[in-house]
This record gives sequence, C-alpha cells and structure tokens, in this order.
Amino acid sequence: MRHSDFKSDHGWFRQLFESLPDPAWIIDGNQFVECNDAAVRALGYTSHEEFLNVHPSKLSPPKQPDGQDSYVKAESMMAIAKDEGLHRFEWIHSRADGTNFVAEVTLSIIDPLDRRLIYCVWRDITERKQVEKALHEAMEKFQSLVESSNEWIWEVDADDQYIYASPRIKDLLGYEPYEVIGITPFDLMPPEEKIRVGKLLVEIIREKKSFTGLENCNLHKDGHLVILETSGVPVFDKEGEFCGYRGIDRDITERKRSEQEIHQLAFYDPLTKLPNRRLLLDRLQQATAVSARSGWYGAVLFLDMDNFKTVNDTQGHVVGDLLLIEVAERLQKCVREGDSVARLGGDEFVVLLEELSHQPDVAAAQAELVAEKIRNELDQTYMLNNFECHTSPSIGICLFHEHLEDVEYLLRHADIAMYQAKKAGRNAIRFFDPQMQAVLEKRAAMEANLRQALARRQFRLYYQAQADGYGEVTGAEVLLRWEHPERGVISPAEFIPLAEESGMIVPIGLWVLKTACTRLKAWQQDALTRDLTLAVNVSAKQFHQVDFAEQVQQVLLESDAKPSHIKLELTESTVLENIEDTIRKMHEIKMLGMSFSMDDFGTGYSSLQYLKRLPLDQIKIDRSFVSDITTDINDAAIVQAIIVMTEALGLNVIAEGVETEEQWDFLDKHGCHAFQGYLFSKPVPVEEFEALLKQV
Repeated sequence: MRHSDFKSDHGWFRQLFESLPDPAWIIDGNQFVECNDAAVRALGYTSHEEFLNVHPSKLSPPKQPDGQDSYVKAESMMAIAKDEGLHRFEWIHSRADGTNFVAEVTLSIIDPLDRRLIYCVWRDITERKQVEKALHEAMEKFQSLVESSNEWIWEVDADDQYIYASPRIKDLLGYEPYEVIGITPFDLMPPEEKIRVGKLLVEIIREKKSFTGLENCNLHKDGHLVILETSGVPVFDKEGEFCGYRGIDRDITERKRSEQEIHQLAFYDPLTKLPNRRLLLDRLQQATAVSARSGWYGAVLFLDMDNFKTVNDTQGHVVGDLLLIEVAERLQKCVREGDSVARLGGDEFVVLLEELSHQPDVAAAQAELVAEKIRNELDQTYMLNNFECHTSPSIGICLFHEHLEDVEYLLRHADIAMYQAKKAGRNAIRFFDPQMQAVLEKRAAMEANLRQALARRQFRLYYQAQADGYGEVTGAEVLLRWEHPERGVISPAEFIPLAEESGMIVPIGLWVLKTACTRLKAWQQDALTRDLTLAVNVSAKQFHQVDFAEQVQQVLLESDAKPSHIKLELTESTVLENIEDTIRKMHEIKMLGMSFSMDDFGTGYSSLQYLKRLPLDQIKIDRSFVSDITTDINDAAIVQAIIVMTEALGLNVIAEGVETEEQWDFLDKHGCHAFQGYLFSKPVPVEEFEALLKQV
C-alpha cells in the first residue's frame, strides 16, 4: 500500500487516527507508512515524512534490555501480532534527541483495503516504571522494618480476616503468624470486648476511615489478658475498591496497669474501693451539667451510720473496717448500674442518683424509694469476725436539676437533711427542702385516693372523634378522666404516671377496656352508631401481663361487643419491650378479631426491622409533628415519609392533633385520610359525643 492510498481512502478512519491522544502508526509489511501528530510530537520530530518507509527498530536503541537486537525483536513482535491479531509488550524507544524511554506498545491487525496492516499505538510508561521501582524498594525496606520492629504489623481483607501478621505477634499474643491467618481480630478478644470494640469501629469501618490509639483487650494464647493499642488505615486497589485495613498494634499492658494504680490511689477509697470525695465531686459536676441539659432531676443521698463510733471504740478498728466494707457492698446492691456510691470518710457515704424524672415530685418519690431500700438493707444484722453487730443509717436527700459551679453545697444540704434524720431519732430519711416533704405527703395521699377511685366509680371515659377525609365521624379514641369529689377533674398527666408506678394502671386499664366494649355493644343497637370503632390505649404494664390475651378474650365474651370495632393502641416503647413476646401476643389478640394501632409514632426509636414484623393495622402520626406541619418543612417531610412508609407496609394511617383546616388539607392531599383533633371534636363525655353525631 502506498502512503497516498491510505490518505485518500477511509476518511473516517483517518479522522479518528489523527484525533488519538496517544502516538500511533500504521505498519505495512515491516515499515511505517503513516503516523499521527501525537507520534511526531512524542518523539521530538518535525514532520510525518521522517517516519515513512522506516523499520520500527530505527526508533529504538540497537538492543533491548533483554540483550536482543532491536531489529530482530521487532520482527518477532510483529510476527506474533499477525498470528494472534493482537500483541502487547514493553519496548525501549528513542527520541530524536537520542534519549530513551519505556513504552507500552500494542500491535493490532486491521484490514482497511483488503490488506493486512498493523495498527501500532504506544504509551510512555517511564514514570510508572520509576514508581514501580520505588515501590519495590520501599517494600523491601518495609519488610526489613517489619522484621526488626517491636510492634505487631498486620493486614486484614475486606471481610476483616487476617491475611498478614508480622513475627512480633508471637511475642505479644503467643501465636505464630500463620495461626491467625483467616481469623478476625475479634476472634482474639474476650466476648464483652468484642461487643465494645465492635461498637467503636462500626462507623469507622462503614466509612472506611483511619483510626489511631484504639485500646483493646486481647487473649494471649495461654489465656491471660494483653492490652493493645491499635492503629489502622484503609487499603484500596488500583480501581479504588476497598481491600481491607493495614495497621500496627503495640503492647500497653504495663502502662495501663500503672495508670490504673495511680488512678485508684487518686480517686478511690483504699478500704472500700468506692469512689472518694474527689471523684464524687467530679461526677456530681457532670451529673448537674447533664441534668441542666436534659431536664432530668437527680438526687444526692447523704448517709451516716448510727452508733458507728461505739462499735469502732468497743470492738476495735478491724471490726469497724469490716463493718464499713460490708456497708459499701450492701449499698452497691441497692442502686442502679449508672448510679454512684462513694465514701467521704469515716462512716459517711454518699449515693448519687441520676435521671430520676422530669417532675420534681416523681423524682422525690423515686429518691425516697431508693433511700428506703437502703435503710432496710443497712438495718439488717452484720456478722463481723463472729461478732454480731446491729446498726442503721440516717439518710438525708437533696434533689438537683441545674448545672452548678459549686456542687459542694449539694453535699452540705444533704448533710443538713441527714442531721435532721438524726434528730428525728436516727434510722430515718429526711429531705433538705421542707416543701418537698409536703409534696411527698401530697403524692402519698393521691396514691391512696387513686387506689380507692376505681371502687368508688370516680373514673369516666371521654370520647374524642376520629373522622375520615370527608369529615365523617368513623369512631373515637376513649380517654380516661378522674373526677375527684374534692379536687374536681384531675389531669391524666398527673395521675397516669402515678398509676403506672403503683401498678394501679393494670386494673384501671382493664376497666377502660370493659367500659369501651360495653359502650360498643350498646351502640350496635343504633343505626347511627353501630359502625363506629373505638380506640383503647393499653399501657405497657397492662399489655405485658402474662394473661393479657386471655383477659381480652374474657371481656369480649362478657360484653358481646364486635371485636372488629375495637382498636388497641400501643406505644412504640410498649411493642419494642420483649419484641418476640409482643409479636406472639399481638397475633393471639388479632385472632380474636381486634386490630392494633401504634400510638405516638416517630417519637420513640422504632426499628423498621421490627416494625415490618409487627401485626399492626394502623400507624398514628404524633401530634408533635402535625402541629407545625404547614410551617415547618422538617415536620412536613417527616409526616410525608411516615405516610409513604405506611402505604408501603400496607398499613392505615391516622393523624392526631389536627386543629386547623390547613393541617387537614395538607394531610389529606398527601395520602392521610383519617384524622383526630380539636378541629373535629375535643374529648367529651359520651352524652356530648352522641349529640355530636346527630349534628354531623
């Protein structure tokens, strides 16, 4: 083929050929017949003609790195390309100025004019080869460093399994490197450490982040614990795909042991091993700060052991110390895991209670309950070196719910309250605030009244209408009211928490269900009301009664109400408590014909994994999202997401707290067609509710 033939034919190929960014030639037989501009520039020539009718080896040094003659090797490479259709190899090229460089050459066969030509394209890989060489040298240095390092160097794959472990692992954990290949770092940890470290690493691994200074306990091959400090970086391949992690571990066991000993001496009582005054003040500072942010009340209980000096003086310090140790052990058994017990000195102890309640009277009642438990426990007989001893505590209590710069005053106030308990005859409990004592007495009186309210028929059900998209009333939610003969109507927010804590919510809840079913039975005789449904709230304590399903069945039999007209409303916290038992119990009740609605949806911590397993029929959108739905884009987005989710799960959806036409219109347009709120009706007695139905 002549050079002019190639230029005159196949213009499209010529255009493509010239536009290539990489140098390219056309070889006819064993000579260049054409090249593109990129080839001319890359080799430092001035025109295409300098390449024409030139053997490829003329653009190379006489010999290649393997010692072969460039002409002979070029002929061999072209022969392979002609036989196989494609051939790729590395080649040393020469520029016009005589400098050499490494190129990756690709030869492929083309047939534009019924003649087999070789299409040659190459890319300068000199820089890449230099990088590869540097990397190889670095790897050799790295391997030498690994062999001599005091740190254990490791690598895991994308499945977190070891694919490399340096010899140092033998000194740290007693394993040969090959023994850990194929297992994960978690396989070398105690069970509780797996959980702790897993929680710390879950986000880091998910985001493919680096990490440093992660302290973790590992089991030596012989069974003893070794504390390691771990650092790691993610590893990616050439395509950017995650391959795993590479990192180092160093042994910090001795350092941690020394730090622990120093910490123990500085912050803990050497006799009882309880926190000392210094650590207690630090925890008090943190507790008050958290309390100020969260609104939770906390309490400080100041204890002094009655007649301790007499025991110490008559029986000696050894027995006195044994008594203090026993008191410390008993105290720790009386509090929750997150609470603190400290020894200030002598026979004085302090208990710090956190996150009691948002209501001061409830928090005070909880603190008094713990104090009473402590008083009873410490009032029991002590056997100390065959000496039978009896003592009791005097306890002072001080509540807090704000951040304090000086927390010493809390201790002073609790100490004053403790002395008030001493003056009252010892073995007693007193609050620092006299008004709080009055609140507790008021609360105790209310609890006594609450226990009598059911028998005295002081409870009454109110009904709040539930409507469809046309505003037609389809049913109601029944709401409990306490009509006290002296105090009038008591808010549910005031007595329901007390009913929950006292356990009275169980019989009260059963009364509500019976009353609602009786009302449904009466409504079935009237065409105006026979199709209405009633939603009944069920508390967690009531629902988790072992025989709750049997109770529901008995109520249905006694009332003869239609089960299909009853909807039990459960909160998120109720259904997520003992989830498997909840699902089983819900299925049992649904077999009776009832339906379920999840109340206050979105305010808790529902798991979609559990939500799809629950045999729910309806989701109720909480009023907190509905109130600002027309002005707050976040609330609007949340409500729309809930509606879409319920549709996907095949559930009905109802919104509570609907008070304006705008809210109604927004919800209806976005797929929610059931409503409850003051726009339709406030909670009213049954007589007013039935009158409302006649007006609609």
